[in-house]
Amino acid sequence: MTELASASKRPRPEFRNINALSDLPTYRLPPAGWVSILHRISGAIMFLLMPFIIWMLDTSVSSEISFAKFTSVFGVGVGFVPGWFFKLVALALIWAYLHHFIAGLRHLWMDINHAVSKEFGRSSAIVTLSLGSLLTLALAAKLFGLY
Repeated sequence: MTELASASKRPRPEFRNINALSDLPTYRLPPAGWVSILHRISGAIMFLLMPFIIWMLDTSVSSEISFAKFTSVFGVGVGFVPGWFFKLVALALIWAYLHHFIAGLRHLWMDINHAVSKEFGRSSAIVTLSLGSLLTLALAAKLFGLY
């Protein structure tokens, strides 16, 4: 029996569509997958909050009076929106920037060194997630006045 004939008698692997409602909640995404998805989310957050970023920059550098108004927004708020809400938005921007920056450095490192092994992908994803989280927590403590 030839090798071609024996290969045709082996069962073919079964590929099936997944059901988003039943299969996705049980699927465990690897750390590199989480970094990839969060990299896209952080980019979208920074893009969508660009008017807030521009407002913060413009208000903080225009004059001393506008800087005082800028800092009071984070303390007492504006209108019916409390100051802690602006702090949370700023914290979301801080996380988005830090995660996007660190994940971008990870991708550049992998491109430069051709480090595309499964082990390096997992370990660098864990470093990216933990470093971004730790830096965000440190800046959140500063933003909310813990030090």
